[in-house]
Amino acid sequence: MKVAGLGFKHDATLAALREALLAAGGVEGLAAVATVSDKADSAALKLLAGEFNVPIKAISADMLAGIATPTQSELIKEKFGTGSVAEAVALAAAGRDARLIATRVVSQDRTATAAIAEGDGE
Repeated sequence: MKVAGLGFKHDATLAALREALLAAGGVEGLAAVATVSDKADSAALKLLAGEFNVPIKAISADMLAGIATPTQSELIKEKFGTGSVAEAVALAAAGRDARLIATRVVSQDRTATAAIAEGDGE
């Protein structure tokens, strides 16, 4: 199961989310997009999921603490207890033994990040 993890600012646009996702590796074989629960209802995210016909997986912020990520942001580490929201939600949503197949990439306007993980989905 391939899942794209998305981290983004509240003002991120559909274009920024799409750009980050495509830069991370695109949508081929993608089973879902994932983000932190409090952003799962974002209009831009819903549009992105609809555009690529994939469900949104909401991951609780509590689940992110302690997930090891190759990318490290001090701000994100302080807020979520992990180095990258995009990488951590991708890993959490992809299930046990998930591994990153694309590390975090950032949209040009710096409002959205995406990473892709693959796992068993459980």
